[in-house]
Amino acid sequence: MKENLRQVRERVGEGGGKGVRMAGSGSERVAVELCKGINGLDKVVLRGPRGSSAEVYLYGGHVTSWRNDNGEELLFVSSKAIFKPPKAIRGGIPICFPQFGSHGSLEQHGFARNKFWSIDSDPPPFPTNSKSFIDLILKPSEEDMQKWPHSYEFRLRVALGPGGDLMLTSRVRNTNADGKPFTFAFAYHTYFSVSDISEVRVEGLETLDYLDNLQNKERFTEQGDALTFESEVDKIYLSTPTKIAILDHEKKRTFVLRKDGIPDAVVWNPWDKKAKTMADFGDDEYMHMLCVEAAAVEKPITLKPGEEWKGRLELSAVPSSYCSGQLDPQKVLQSS
Repeated sequence: MKENLRQVRERVGEGGGKGVRMAGSGSERVAVELCKGINGLDKVVLRGPRGSSAEVYLYGGHVTSWRNDNGEELLFVSSKAIFKPPKAIRGGIPICFPQFGSHGSLEQHGFARNKFWSIDSDPPPFPTNSKSFIDLILKPSEEDMQKWPHSYEFRLRVALGPGGDLMLTSRVRNTNADGKPFTFAFAYHTYFSVSDISEVRVEGLETLDYLDNLQNKERFTEQGDALTFESEVDKIYLSTPTKIAILDHEKKRTFVLRKDGIPDAVVWNPWDKKAKTMADFGDDEYMHMLCVEAAAVEKPITLKPGEEWKGRLELSAVPSSYCSGQLDPQKVLQSS
């Protein structure tokens, strides 16, 4: 199922497999390039016209880097991350499918983040204003079918917009021949890089109901203030808005998440005690990361044979301005 490097190079982009090229200062820059990453794993590098970039490993269909036009890294990847199958990569944007969490017979967060994806040779047509994108596909192996006996096609497009925005579009289709539906949970488990977790706040989740994973998934209602952090947090916010903002006071930066087809949002930071129990996570790295994840957890998605689900996430990072001593993201949340 997995294509070799030569086949991919022949098909990705234009010009005899050299990739899509854009004019640069004095030389051409490749917009889409397949190359080797850590431990020889295949990865795709996407480059925007003004200097932004993203990296996607075929192992896990996993975005491991997203940089703005100034080359600043916007995603967190642990310095102790293990780029060696079957261990999932700690950080970036893992794909959680068909399970979220550690419930059921599958490994935690399902198997999609532990599998080798292929370049999609026949992606579904949909409009794009970007030349920097890659289409990946995951189909079940015999081993997968033993653990989760359903036939499916999971298509993932990762695109870098002209302005440096990062866009992920997932399509899951039920291809069961036995006429049976299947049900799955899903999440883009996004790790954002922040200056100091104590200087971060999240807006857009106020007054919403959430399930607290630290209290046996008991249901609570969030207060009216923006979320701030001073201890471990692991919450599933329900029926969330399409836009959520993460404000980093020290960097004067606001991340904006725009999501479609994905109703929930998971907010997670392990804090100090749990961080020390994680072999692939530095003891103090919790201070410099925050997971805010577009997810479908409370009400899993059910597909009949032939049906398809689509979930889209768009991430942008914009400068923030001070207002009354605090960063004000309202103009960002209200913008189109």
